[in-house]
Amino acid sequence: MKILVPIKRVIDYAIKIRVDPTKGPHGVQLNNVKMSMNPFCEIAVEEAIRLKEAATKAKQDTAEVVVVSIGPKQCSETIRTALAMGADRGIHIETKADVRGDYIDMQPWGI
Repeated sequence: MKILVPIKRVIDYAIKIRVDPTKGPHGVQLNNVKMSMNPFCEIAVEEAIRLKEAATKAKQDTAEVVVVSIGPKQCSETIRTALAMGADRGIHIETKADVRGDYIDMQPWGI
């Protein structure tokens, strides 16, 4: 069994967000802001690892947790976090650096 978990890099939930008035109504200052894995994605990775452990304990098929993230090369840090949590593999689909931080230009993929 392969378990695919999509993860997203977001501004850390404990950080106060500051709006950049020069970028319009959707502009958020991203300079010197701590980024981390989306907390809901963390829950999904933890649950996938639980499923993998349950499958191993029940001696079913070997289970594998694969995390995938789409974004700039900084997303590899988020993938490393998931690997440290216990995921087996990580896939990074790298985008150009000029794609907005909230990935609005990639909406057909619904991330």
